[in-house]
Amino acid sequence: VENVKKAGKGMGFDALNEKYVNMIEAGIIDPTKVTRSALQNAASVAGTFLTTEAAVVDIKSNEPMMPMGGGMGGMM
Repeated sequence: VENVKKAGKGMGFDALNEKYVNMIEAGIIDPTKVTRSALQNAASVAGTFLTTEAAVVDIKSNEPMMPMGGGMGGMM
């Protein structure tokens, strides 16, 4: 964040190319829209989950899996 502050107006970090660029020249028109959309979607999912009366989840078992069944010798 400090590097972006020092770089000046219109400059930002291009995560795809891992360098600081002029955002408009690089074709990154509205980087804040991505963040805003992600936060809105996360809030929507959280709200839906909190207001749902039931949820289905997988509970991991600590028991080992059953071994493979033995073959019947002499059948071939």
